Amino acid sequence: MLQRQYCLWCSIFCGVASLIAVQVASAGSSKLLINSIDFTANESIPVPYTCSGDNKSPSLAWSGVPVTTKTLALIVRDPDAPIGSYVHWVLYNLPANVSGLPAAIPTAPTIAQGAVQGVNGSGASGYQGPCPPPGAAHHYHFKLYALDVKLGLPLGATADEVEHAMNGHVIASAELIGTFGR
Repeated sequence: MLQRQYCLWCSIFCGVASLIAVQVASAGSSKLLINSIDFTANESIPVPYTCSGDNKSPSLAWSGVPVTTKTLALIVRDPDAPIGSYVHWVLYNLPANVSGLPAAIPTAPTIAQGAVQGVNGSGASGYQGPCPPPGAAHHYHFKLYALDVKLGLPLGATADEVEHAMNGHVIASAELIGTFGR
């Protein structure tokens, strides 16, 4: 009888301990997520955020940034471009405590949050909206990276340079895909 009570208490204790361990692990391992109030994932990017409209950047928001993150980087690419993957936006050294960007970020090399904008596929600083040739819709990948370092890159870095500097320093990443066709 005593052995049965001991086993019952042991089972309860082990079950509670396991539940607590799972909750602690879940709390410490949040998933990096990115979204926009301007468009839904895998849906069309509205005209104001394209070359057919105002060519302004959409608002973005993210959550689940790991606590060890020092800076964030964002690279927007169109892998469907006729010339290969086309870069629409490069943003790096965004402080880890920033949880999003408003729409219509100026195309200056630096922005108010202290981030640096690299050059897009046209060689200009800042966001360049979707502008595919007539035909099938293209896919625009907004990829956010949580980094364990501040990148020591000069103004005007390209996506390739940012990706090379990030190598070995990405803690987490998230992606939002939008589409656009003309």
